This record gives sequence, C-alpha cells and structure tokens, in this order.
Amino acid sequence: MRADARRNRDRIVQTALDLLAERGPGVSMEEIARAAGLGVGTLYRHFPDRRGLLEEIGMDVLHRLRAEVRSLVGRELPGWEVLNLLVGYCTGQPLALLKSLAEDTAEDGAGTCTVGARERIELQREVTGLLEEIAGRAQREGAVRGDITPGEVIELFSATVCRPGARPGDAMTRVMLDGLRA
Repeated sequence: MRADARRNRDRIVQTALDLLAERGPGVSMEEIARAAGLGVGTLYRHFPDRRGLLEEIGMDVLHRLRAEVRSLVGRELPGWEVLNLLVGYCTGQPLALLKSLAEDTAEDGAGTCTVGARERIELQREVTGLLEEIAGRAQREGAVRGDITPGEVIELFSATVCRPGARPGDAMTRVMLDGLRA
C-alpha cells in the first residue's frame, strides 16, 4: 500500500474510533469521511461497506482491551484497583460498538457467522473471562459485594462503561462503583 493510502486508512480508522467512542455505533460513513477530511469515495476504497469498517475497528478495540486487561491482571494489584483502572481505560473506548456488533451477529444466527465474527466472539469471551476473574478476585478480597456473581458485576460494568460518552467520573459510573463496593 502506498504511503498516502496508508495515511488515509489510518486517518479513517482513528477518526471512526474517536466518533464511535463519543457518539456510538450510529455514526454514518459520511460523517466519518467528513471528520477525517476525506471524501466518501476514499473511505469506500478502503472499506467497501460499513460492516467491514466496524468489524475491523471492533477487532482492533478488542485486541487492545485484551492486552490492557492481561497487563492489569499480571500486575498483582488489588481487584478493586484493577476495576477502577479498567473504568478509566474502557470509558475512552468505543465499546458500545462491540455490543452493536454482537447484537448484529446474534440476529444473523450462529450458522451464518463469518470467520471474522467467530474470531471476535471468541476474543470477547476471553476478555469477559478475564474480567470475571478480576471481579471474583475483588470479591474474594472483600472489596466488591458478594451477593452478586462475577458475571453480574461485569454486566453492570459493561452497561455503565460501554456506552457512548461514558467518563470515569460521570454519575452513572460513580453510582455503579458505589453500588459494587462492599
């Protein structure tokens, strides 16, 4: 790929990441192209359809999330501290996109999953398992209430931080953390 084409592709992906984190998965291809300072034709030369762009970005986000979670698990920090660090990391990511992609895949039916969708589903399962491990550790340490399962902790976490415009100190995030605290 030529250097200018690579720069355009990178600009499209970064702009899409920023817009998706801020406004959610409803951002149009035209809005992404305009915000990237490129024509819609340039965007479509790199990504033939919206689904292709969103799948690529979703995989990138998931790979980075997995790396972040693995890094935090390996640091031997208290579980509560890890959950708070994850709130800070996750609120800046377009995680609502992942929910949207998962819902679209579920609507397609398990038998019609593409190879990319299967890979994304497996990666999401791995990340969820790591997050549940962190939640369980925080519960064993007595920092997170024990009357809910680690899976339910992650469902609450997901509902709060995987929404467009989520911020570490916003009201929903504060209430979620206060509600999880033992």
